[in-house]
Amino acid sequence: MGFVNELQWRGMIHDIMPGTEEQLEKELTAGYVGFDPTADSLHIGNLVSIMMLKHLQKAGHKPFALVGGATGMVGDPSGKAEERKFLSEEILQQNLEGVKAQLKSFLDFDCGENSAEIVNNYDWFKDFSLLDFLRDAGKHLTINYMMSKDSVKKRLETGISFTEFSYQLIQGYDFYHLNKEKNCKLQMGGSDQWGNITTGTEFIRRLGGGDAFALTCPLITKADGSKFGKSEGGNIWLDPKRTSPYKFYQFWLNQSDEDALKSIKIFTMKTEEEINELNTQHNEAPHLRILQNALAEDITVTVHSTEALENAKAASQILFGKSTEENVRELSAEAFQLIGQEVTLHEINKDLIPNGINIVDLLSENATIFSSKGEARRALKNNAVAVNKNKVQDSKMITSDDVIKENYILLQNGKKNYHLIVLQD
Repeated sequence: MGFVNELQWRGMIHDIMPGTEEQLEKELTAGYVGFDPTADSLHIGNLVSIMMLKHLQKAGHKPFALVGGATGMVGDPSGKAEERKFLSEEILQQNLEGVKAQLKSFLDFDCGENSAEIVNNYDWFKDFSLLDFLRDAGKHLTINYMMSKDSVKKRLETGISFTEFSYQLIQGYDFYHLNKEKNCKLQMGGSDQWGNITTGTEFIRRLGGGDAFALTCPLITKADGSKFGKSEGGNIWLDPKRTSPYKFYQFWLNQSDEDALKSIKIFTMKTEEEINELNTQHNEAPHLRILQNALAEDITVTVHSTEALENAKAASQILFGKSTEENVRELSAEAFQLIGQEVTLHEINKDLIPNGINIVDLLSENATIFSSKGEARRALKNNAVAVNKNKVQDSKMITSDDVIKENYILLQNGKKNYHLIVLQD
């Protein structure tokens, strides 16, 4: 299946310039997507563009990932209601390194003539004077042409600075530069980038360059029309320090049936036959959430690792599934750390354990889960408290036998109220 057909059945094409499919069928073609380093991590909204590059490479073409060291200093007005805050060069550089590292986990940078490459537009803009840019780039596009772009039109009422107004010139020149220096003939991105991308094709046409083509994907929304890729805590990031593998896994696991079917086509490399089979199985037993599980497992392994997936699943089983003390004792230290990010954490001195602590004292004084010993005793009498999934009474002494992986004790008050004790030296 050709690249364009592959994207079409996956629902990943919004606009495509005439002749694009013919160009891709004719020869190995270099194409690129731009990523502005506004943070030190990409988020799942960027994954659509990354998957486009991945499919381009799988189809035998050459993917370029452009990290915008220069455009990141300017700010893209597309889809924005107000001016972006400027970032310092130091922060931009940190962000660039983080984005580069993440891109390398998706694309193959050592596979011959269609190996992926990362380029930074700061490399060709850093020595470009304003006068040179105005002469070599600015004179080729009229104000009328630039103002006709949706990204500009939508900002005219609220105001747009010259800096952001000039963004499409800079992005357009990027395409021209890559076309001239790297024989790059295709630019891709989200549908809100269509105006900026076609500015690039216009640059190439007016400056007498080679062929240039454009392709955009839809901006992904949920079935209810709300913005995709955000949780109550904000963006779902690819960096495990910003979004834990557990939270990342849970995000995909909690997709609606309709969203899961759309997402598994876009965010995994599963074939049409595989997805159709999963969908059939899912429809026969919707309560098993087969689509959601397949989606969550696949994408968590891709973004993080198999080990991160297993830890996320183990943590999920403890917090939401039917589990026993044996399951708790089988958890890795990493899984406990994931649980610690999701439940109330209590740090107590490791030296208290060898002599034993009465559960009432632990609950009311050391960990302060209850405000008083009386409240703790009432909960224990009502059979509401569990240590490592075992119900306990007020005579229970917490000893070294209750400590798992040398540092952890899992407490539970009721069905869903978890607390993790972490022993400190």
